[in-house]
Amino acid sequence: MTLKIIGAAPGRTGTVSLMTALEHLGYGPCHHMKACIENAQQTKWFLEAANGLPVDWHEVFEHYQAAVDWPASAYYKTLLETFPEARVIFSDRPAEAWYDSVASTIYQVVPSLPGWLRMLVPHLDRWGQMVEQTIWQNELSGRFQDRRFAVQFFKDRLAEVREVVPPEQLLVHSAKEGWEPLCHFLNVKVPSIPYPRANEATRIQRAVKVLKAANYFPHAILIALVISAIALTAA
Repeated sequence: MTLKIIGAAPGRTGTVSLMTALEHLGYGPCHHMKACIENAQQTKWFLEAANGLPVDWHEVFEHYQAAVDWPASAYYKTLLETFPEARVIFSDRPAEAWYDSVASTIYQVVPSLPGWLRMLVPHLDRWGQMVEQTIWQNELSGRFQDRRFAVQFFKDRLAEVREVVPPEQLLVHSAKEGWEPLCHFLNVKVPSIPYPRANEATRIQRAVKVLKAANYFPHAILIALVISAIALTAA
C-alpha cells in the first residue's frame, strides 16, 4: 500500500470529516491523530521525527492510503517528496475561527494530562511529548498564545502549500463545499449520502474536563487515607 492522499492542513479544519469522507471513497485506512493515540508505534515514529531523527515514511504509512490532520500534516512537504504521485488536500476554514477552535480544544489537552497518569502509562507520556514537540514547538514555535502569530501561521501555511504543491495535485477544500469538489478532484463518483459532518469540539472539551478532574485523584486518595487513619485512631 502507498500513500495516495496527503492532508496539508493543521488539525481542527474538518479533518475528521475529511478522513471519514476519504475512507468512504475508498481511500482507507486514513491516518489521523487518532492513529497515534491508538498505536504506540505510530507515536514513537512521530516523536522521533519531531526530535529530528530519520524516519522511514514508507514504514510509517505502510497500512494507509491517506493521511490528514496533525502530526502527519506537519511533514506534508517531506511526504510529497516521498510519495510524489500523491494528491494533496488542504482542508480550509477561516483562520480566526481555526484559532478559536484550537484554543478551546486540542491546545488544552496535553497541559491537562495528569502527571500520575503519564507516569503510569508510558505511551500516554510519549504521546504528550510528541504533540507538544510536533505542534506547539516545531509548528507554532511555542507561540500559539500569540493570537496574531498563530492566525498568520495558518494563512502562511495555506500560501506555502499553494506554492509548493503542483496545482494539478492540490485541492483546497472546505467541508461546507461537500462532496462535489472532492470527488471531481479524485475523479470518483459523488456518493448519494450527505458529506460527513463530524465535529469533535464538544467531545474534546469534555475529555479535557475529565483529565483536569483526574489531576485531583491522588489528592482524593490521600485525603481518604488520612480520614481513615484518623477514624481508626479515634476508635
